[in-house]
Formats: sequence, structure tokens, C-alpha cells
Amino acid sequence: MIDESKLLEQLQSNQNKEAAFRELMTLYKERLYWHIRHIVKSHDDSDDVLQNTFIKVYKNIQSFKGESKLYSWMYRIATNESLTFIKKRAKQSQISNQEMQQLAIDNLKADVYFEGDDIQYKLQEAIAKLPEKQQLVFNMKYFQDIKYKDMSLILETSEGALKASYHIATKKIQDYLTNH
Repeated sequence: MIDESKLLEQLQSNQNKEAAFRELMTLYKERLYWHIRHIVKSHDDSDDVLQNTFIKVYKNIQSFKGESKLYSWMYRIATNESLTFIKKRAKQSQISNQEMQQLAIDNLKADVYFEGDDIQYKLQEAIAKLPEKQQLVFNMKYFQDIKYKDMSLILETSEGALKASYHIATKKIQDYLTNH
């Protein structure tokens, strides 16, 4: 297990910053990719958002105060970058964020990187129908098993609200899967 404070110290020093940043990317690249992928759906778009996330982390690491865990801070950046990406794409296409999500789901079957079967596709479809916050909470809890305590730091909301969102989301998904 990496000592986060030591890594942060190296990231914020000029002499070890490059090596420390490569180590940071190695540590978190896959987890952040899947977090982003569950939000934006497309592999190519996820790669773009991941790259933007790491650029933001690199540019802003000096201002990180250590008030949360480093990975929580990075997840918050990745979440914000993902949501910004969807909103920007929706605006460019002159459609709502919800329609943009549905378009991403429709394109999933054509995505060569999507290895899911019909059930997994239906699950993604059900998730896309949820409000944005419920989607985030469900994806983070169900796919990544992020603890509510950590999720509350990432999404900047209470654990109780997150538990309620997750409960409501699972109920809506269950209803959708039962009726479709």
C-alpha cells in the first residue's frame, strides 16, 4: 500500500513531481477509467475524460490541501469532468443531458469495447434513466463498491442522502428491469 502523504509530498515538490505523477497515474488510472466509463459510457470518450482528469490533477496538485484523501479529490475531479463532458456534448447536439445519456446507451451495442450481454445492456439502460445524482451513487456503490463515507467526500453530500439515493436508484432499476 502506498503512503499517500509521501506521494503527495513528492507530487508537490519540483524534483520528484514527474516520477510521482507517473506512479499516481499507475495507481489510479484503471479505477478512474471505470468510474468515468460508468458515467460517459463510451470507451473513447472515457479515455478523453480520463486524460482531462489527469491534466487537471497535474495542474492543480499544488493547491490540494489534504483535507480529503487524494483519491477522493481525484474522483471528484473525474466526476466533474465526466458531467461537464456530457453537458458539453448535449449542448453541442442541442439535446438534453438525459437524451445524451440515452444516445450513449444506444451506441453501447456498437462499442467494440462493451463486452456485456443483453442483461448488462438492460442494466445500463435502466441506470441511464435515473436522475444524475442517483446514477452517480448507484455506479459508485454497485460497480466500484465505494464506501458511503468516501462517496460523501467525492460528491460533497451526506452519507444519509447517499444511502437514500442508492436505495431509490436500486428500486427504480429493479422496477425497470422487471417491466422491460
